[in-house]
Amino acid sequence: MSITIRRADYMDVDALVPLFDGYRQFYKWPSDETLARSFLSERLRAEEAIVFIADVDHQPVGFTLLYPSFSSTAAGRIFVLNDLFVKPDARTAGVGSALLQAAADFGRAEGAIRLTLSTAIDNTTAQAVYERMGWVRNTAFFTYNLTL
Repeated sequence: MSITIRRADYMDVDALVPLFDGYRQFYKWPSDETLARSFLSERLRAEEAIVFIADVDHQPVGFTLLYPSFSSTAAGRIFVLNDLFVKPDARTAGVGSALLQAAADFGRAEGAIRLTLSTAIDNTTAQAVYERMGWVRNTAFFTYNLTL
């Protein structure tokens, strides 16, 4: 099995849609490929996100999506790793780790000071991968959300 990670562009939307829709379903959102296509198309067209796609034997099996941001206190560029998804039948093959490595390599090349991510508290499988790849769980800050 050969894993290839590459930066996606607008021409990859068709390959990304079922993966993005699967990601949303993993987090209990209803399937909506029209919404997935629209959202991804706009992010890629406007260059608001960096997306890496993973192929195994020339078949798309996963992606990660980064949003550029900044840390005011550290006065530096950061990237929010907002989404990471690997199709269930491709898990345990190293795809998630390869996507995380591609994101880290990209961040370093862009001069970022860190990547940050959030995951569901019960997503222990992903947490194990993150920690194995050197990510450190934040114990100093709480995250709050305001639904608008």
